[in-house]
Amino acid sequence: MKKISIIIIILFVSFSSCHSQYLYTYPKNGKSCWVSFENKTGMAGQGGRTNQGYKGHAFDKIKAGETITLLDMKGAGIIHRIWLTIDDRSPQMLRSLRLDMFWDNSEKPAVSVPLGDFFGIGLGKKVPFECALFSDPEGRSFNCNIPMPYRKGARITLTNESGKDLVHLFYDINLTRLSSLKKDMLYFHAYWSRNSRTVLMKDFEILPEIKGAGRFLGMNVSVQADSIYSGTWWGEGEVKIYLDDDSNFPSLTGTGTEDYIGTGWGLEAFSNQFQGCPIAEKNSNKWTFYRYHIPDPVFFRTQCKVTIQQIGGGPYQSVKKLAEQKVELIPVTVDQNSDGLVRLFDMDKIPRIESKEFPEGWVNFYRRDDFAATAYFYLNKPFSNLPLLQNVEIRTLNLEK
Repeated sequence: MKKISIIIIILFVSFSSCHSQYLYTYPKNGKSCWVSFENKTGMAGQGGRTNQGYKGHAFDKIKAGETITLLDMKGAGIIHRIWLTIDDRSPQMLRSLRLDMFWDNSEKPAVSVPLGDFFGIGLGKKVPFECALFSDPEGRSFNCNIPMPYRKGARITLTNESGKDLVHLFYDINLTRLSSLKKDMLYFHAYWSRNSRTVLMKDFEILPEIKGAGRFLGMNVSVQADSIYSGTWWGEGEVKIYLDDDSNFPSLTGTGTEDYIGTGWGLEAFSNQFQGCPIAEKNSNKWTFYRYHIPDPVFFRTQCKVTIQQIGGGPYQSVKKLAEQKVELIPVTVDQNSDGLVRLFDMDKIPRIESKEFPEGWVNFYRRDDFAATAYFYLNKPFSNLPLLQNVEIRTLNLEK
């Protein structure tokens, strides 16, 4: 564990591009390498040779159903930056393009995520934003600066699972080729999943239980709140992180959805270095938010699982009206302000919300909404036990065209 912690600290330091020692030191065994269509191998003296060096292969296309290889490197190295842009940035395309990353000749990808969601914002939307790990200067590009080390090789592919060709794809991947890396270096992973109709009283799994040692890096989450709940607040659910020997109850627990990303009393649009909400569309019931555990690292020795409760809230009369309309919900607590919090599940008999015995106040209740999330983490092996990416029909269901 001590060696793993040291490596994690090194990775943490590398997140800060302003750290002076990384600006003026020279790696004895490193070589800078940029890979793009202008230099697919990244080898010395091989860049920009097409069309006699006059911008001959700045972009390429991906036909419907085609997979192209963006990177195929042998040996050890660290990917520092990925930049990419495409001409079709519709929600359907951003969810239909599948980004896969393979480390050390593994047949199972460590990363398999819809393109748009991988780069920090869900719902297949693009808006200008910047945080510690991702940026989109003008809403037209994708930037990632997460360090991604590998020992024996790295392969990155992009698959077009839409029904139409993508005509313009530009990209470059910046890395350092190395002669070797320490054996206990951690591998970067990312996992995406969606449940378009969550289950009452069942937490949405942002990261299903993974086995191994590593660090949970953070998440971005997409919410399409169900309009059947008539504009009541969806974000009372707590984020829970289960570590190592945790079973029924987690080691790390938040106090509410917007609380988890460092704000409170609702959720408006903002972008900070480690937490933010790039999209907050109340009229269309759509939100995306993120938090990255860089200054507050989350380590695990044997396993890790991350969930978020499907709990919302609203004034008593509003929630009572929903119940009378047979909308699916289960009250859990009632905030009566100065009279305190009523914990309904601690009562011997929970009164029906329609009855006179039900306490009035702000009612927190389980509900069902559409949640999707990308979880990012480091692991001490190049593949995990997680399931493969959900099919394109699930990914694009009910998205804007």
